Amino acid sequence: MSSTSKKHQAFCSEPMKGKPVTAVPGIGKVTGSQLKAQGYSKATDVLGKYLTVNENRNQFQGWMENTTTANAGHQGAAYNAMREWSDNNL
Repeated sequence: MSSTSKKHQAFCSEPMKGKPVTAVPGIGKVTGSQLKAQGYSKATDVLGKYLTVNENRNQFQGWMENTTTANAGHQGAAYNAMREWSDNNL
């Protein structure tokens, strides 16, 4: 059995351009709405934040904690998706 979700696998195997923020693993409707209210409406916006914190897990998850109500598991899922996608594509 795979240790990642189908959403994670699909996200990391495809181009990110044009995907909504809710395409990011760990980001559902509620967290997506909270991020959109802060100006993060696309998956690439979240990637930009990930890159501006120098791919640092604690800083990225801290940003999500301060910006949304996402729990640690969802924050970690989003971080892991950003890490894997950027490792494979940048």
